[in-house]
This record gives sequence, C-alpha cells and structure tokens, in this order.
Amino acid sequence: MDGEATDFFAATFSIEEEDHTLANSLRFFLNKNPHVSFCGYSMPHPSEELVNLRVQTTGQVTAMQAVKAACEDLQQVCGHMRSTLTSAVAKYQQDEQAREQQTR
Repeated sequence: MDGEATDFFAATFSIEEEDHTLANSLRFFLNKNPHVSFCGYSMPHPSEELVNLRVQTTGQVTAMQAVKAACEDLQQVCGHMRSTLTSAVAKYQQDEQAREQQTR
C-alpha cells in the first residue's frame, strides 16, 4: 500500500454554476471546522460560473467529509434564516391587518 495510497485529506473541488456566494459561505464553515487546516477558493475567470474549492484537513477527517459537514451546516443556517424570515413576514402581515382594521 505504500506509495499507492491516495491522499484523501487534501482535495480541490470544482463546483460548476456557482460563484462567490456559495464559495465564501462554504469557506467560512470549513475554516470553523477544527479538523480543517486550510481552506480557500478561487474563480478561474469572472465570466465563468466555476469555483475551485481547496480543502486540506488534519487527517482526522477526509476533505470530502469536511465539505459535506460544511454543506450540512450551511443548509441548517439557511433553514433557520428562512424560518425566521417567514415568521417575521407573517407577524408583519398580521400587524398590518390589525392596523387596517383599527383605521376602518
């Protein structure tokens, strides 16, 4: 196995049809992971919707596991933001209806 083993603790992921929005969010969550020693991204050209995400781990998790965990964390945060916004909009609409009824 010596010399034949592939280093799964460092990898570059190419993500098509994405930009800084997703890449920077993933970078943030990856850099919060104590098992990630390096994370960065680049976009080869501004006119291409392609992101290259480089991840290196400490060896306790694979790069793929770290990216998957970051995606799950991001999904959870986005879900929380969406439910918070939905609740705030519903409350605003209720308050607006109550104000309209008071003015009639």
